[in-house]
Amino acid sequence: MTIRLYDTSARQIRDFTPLKPGCVSIYLCGATVQAAPHIGHIRSGLNFDIMRRWFEYRGYHVTFIRNVTDIDDKIIAKSHEQNRPWWSIGYDNERAFNEGYAALGCLPPTYEPRATGHITEMVEMMQGLIERGHAYAADGNVYFDVRSFPRYLELSRQELDNLLQPSGEGETGKRDPRDFAMWKSAKPGEPTWPTPWGPGRPGWHLECSAMAHKYLGSAFDIHGGGLDLIFPHHENEIAQAKAYGDDFAQYWVHNAWVTMAGDKMSKSLGNSVLVSEMVKQWRPIVLRYYLGTPHYRSMIEYSEESLREAESAFARIEGFVQRVTELAGETVEPSAEVPPAFAEAMDDDLGVPQALAVVHTTVRQGNSALAADDKEAAVARLAEVRAMLGVLGLDPLDPHWAGESGDRGEDLNGVVDSLVRLVLDQRESARARKDWATADAIRDQLQQSGLVIEDSPQGPRWSLGPR
Repeated sequence: MTIRLYDTSARQIRDFTPLKPGCVSIYLCGATVQAAPHIGHIRSGLNFDIMRRWFEYRGYHVTFIRNVTDIDDKIIAKSHEQNRPWWSIGYDNERAFNEGYAALGCLPPTYEPRATGHITEMVEMMQGLIERGHAYAADGNVYFDVRSFPRYLELSRQELDNLLQPSGEGETGKRDPRDFAMWKSAKPGEPTWPTPWGPGRPGWHLECSAMAHKYLGSAFDIHGGGLDLIFPHHENEIAQAKAYGDDFAQYWVHNAWVTMAGDKMSKSLGNSVLVSEMVKQWRPIVLRYYLGTPHYRSMIEYSEESLREAESAFARIEGFVQRVTELAGETVEPSAEVPPAFAEAMDDDLGVPQALAVVHTTVRQGNSALAADDKEAAVARLAEVRAMLGVLGLDPLDPHWAGESGDRGEDLNGVVDSLVRLVLDQRESARARKDWATADAIRDQLQQSGLVIEDSPQGPRWSLGPR
């Protein structure tokens, strides 16, 4: 089956046809590094990480670009507030973003360009747009003339006459209030770079048009980002790139937000949940399950209850993986292919919820095989489960997650295991003498302590239960 994706520009799901057979080029608007990331920021990276993994599973060679906006109005404002160099704030937060992506199992991008490293490319693009009559310089600023580009607003489907274009301080000399700044003139205390029109710094939209052209050429397959970027950011990117002569992106894919009380999670609303804090409270693989398994176009309403539900759901998968691995006595390798129903769901606009249903069905089948003492069938189901989890970046046996339990007290694991085993031996003795009341009381007390006790053919086993 052909992979199909919802294209925002077409407002429909389209068959994916790459510009170059066997290859996929993706540009994702990455971090603006004025502050550390919350889980809403990381969701976008996770969604496109799953997209990338699925393309690679389908045999494509993927070039994945995720940029870093390391200079903008908010970074400069933070620099003044904190009395720190702008680049220091940007670098610290860039590291925090990368740590967040890595903690949640995102593969590193092919390239991760910074805006400030591509001033030359931005100047070249502005020169070309001025020469073509699509841009003009005024008071040290450079503006894009929106009326010179008839296809402006095709992505967001707004009417130009009704447009309220965001405008920043010092943006003087506009011919039309709806024109947007590509370059901002120098202001006291701000970082600047030299240009033919005077010193200044880049506008947000110009950065991505120039970097996409640099790393993916005049045309590429997929441009991604959050819904909030459709206007003005992506609309303005399109105008700059296409007026410059590029075909630019063939598909526009946008992920939905993580919300709290119905509002988009954001720093300005004060409702953000920092990744650095979340990974102290929840296992990163559980956070990945929580953020990555809803459909990428569906909103996620944040709550601790929904996180606990995700933790319980993943625990059922993980418990099956552990039980069969112990039964097999060795690592069961993932199967070469995922089940057809899983592939069909992923091909249909990355239908992760439907694909995940296949995972849980396969786990139930595997558990039935375990109950029937059918080792061969249980191992076969585990191989399928590992293949599917690998695509989703959720395989607990993957080396990336191997040391994760250390965040929950790996140094005490052996001590706890010995103590629990001692209590379980007492329970087994009670069962042997048919003292069922004592055996049940021991089990119930362990469960009240947060442990889950399972009786298996190989004897009782314990695990940490959901919080």
